[in-house]
Amino acid sequence: MTDRGLRRLAAGTLLAAFQGTTAPEWVLRELGAGLGGVTLFGFNVADATQVSELTSTLKAAGDPVISLDEEGGDVTRLAYHVGSPYPGNAALGAVDDVELTRKVYRAIGSELAACGINLDMAPDADVNTADDNPVIGTRSFGNDPHLVARHTVAAVEGLQSVNVAACVKHFPGHGATRVDSHLSVPVVDVGLDVLRERELVPFRAAIAAGAKSIMTAHVAVPVLTGPTPATLSAAALTTLLRQELGYDGVVVSDALDMHAITKSVGLAGGAAQSLIAGADLLCLGPVPSYEDVLQVIEHIAVTVPAARLEEAAARVDALRSWFTAGSDAAGEQNLVGLDAARRAVRLSGATRPLVDPLVIEVDTPPTIAVGDVPWGLKLPQAETVRIKPAEADADALLGRAAQRSLVVVVKDAHRYAESRALVSRLLSARPDATVIEMGLPIWRPDSAAYIATYGAARANAQAAVELLTA
Repeated sequence: MTDRGLRRLAAGTLLAAFQGTTAPEWVLRELGAGLGGVTLFGFNVADATQVSELTSTLKAAGDPVISLDEEGGDVTRLAYHVGSPYPGNAALGAVDDVELTRKVYRAIGSELAACGINLDMAPDADVNTADDNPVIGTRSFGNDPHLVARHTVAAVEGLQSVNVAACVKHFPGHGATRVDSHLSVPVVDVGLDVLRERELVPFRAAIAAGAKSIMTAHVAVPVLTGPTPATLSAAALTTLLRQELGYDGVVVSDALDMHAITKSVGLAGGAAQSLIAGADLLCLGPVPSYEDVLQVIEHIAVTVPAARLEEAAARVDALRSWFTAGSDAAGEQNLVGLDAARRAVRLSGATRPLVDPLVIEVDTPPTIAVGDVPWGLKLPQAETVRIKPAEADADALLGRAAQRSLVVVVKDAHRYAESRALVSRLLSARPDATVIEMGLPIWRPDSAAYIATYGAARANAQAAVELLTA
């Protein structure tokens, strides 16, 4: 049988997850036995009151780190069922006002603190240099390392001003990838000089700003990690992050149930290897069951040196001490999201008065990181249809739009050839149409008016509606 003290140290490295809006008995029992904490997902959230009751129950059972991914924009957990009231990083980068970014993240942090959340797995500090990046996109502040750095710092300062720990992600950088690490291991095949001048610039700035935690990336950087994902690489987490960059805060793994880990070394193997490489707190992700959690704890306890577990525990305990310092701003109401979205939205061309408008939303499959968060225009007194481009009858849609204003809504159209083909066919007959891009505005069709929102959050949609109806 595993030594009880060693088991407690092993359990203390884990952020478990569970289904439903109330905590199962096993979670409460394991928190009492030293489980490090939990990560909440959209399926754990009904509304703010319910989340507050849930986190209170969790805290009564132990001393948990309670985390979630609340980036604003497309990646939201508190507003998973209705869409975020904050516009997301691409919009904030487009405005490029660091004080606005600081206010937005302070507002996000205030909502989280009021619900009992103490660690936000945000901001995304990736420099999005690959246009067709399938997992980052509008989650990034942009493609300029120094712009990303200054907004990452502002986001960290905003969150931590209300005693919600920031978790800057995804180290050493996920922005140059064309593969989703939820599905396989992406590769960033650049030299260390490029890595230092591009990917690492925002992380270096975040460290200097006092970021309480940094999340690993399941990406391989051959010159640094060989074929191994950074999450499992001592060269990335110890040599580069700890020693070269001088970071001594909590290192959090990205979700270990992602295929980049489970299809290579397995969940338990990945957990142990990540800790040995230098991680302190392991996000298991939404898939592992209680039985999986028990197996991971046992494997860590018999595989990872006790000294490494004690080091991780000391860092996480220091983070908990920071949580309890309190904040004079937790729970404040801050309505900056719509203002930020209004400042980010861009109009090319000129809109026309709407006449019985038909809104065609070209469906885009959700990514794993975002989940099935609602998005779309919600234009008052308009008929709205959502269509899959492969199934669309362009002639029928054009007939339906005859003698009416036509608004075509897309999301990251540059990544989907079928979407671009459908929009081009519609515009060939209706060049007077308005196109609204709710992802990154990389592909710009020739339409009478083109609106770029830099995100598909509820706030982005409202800002676009205001332009259309002004």
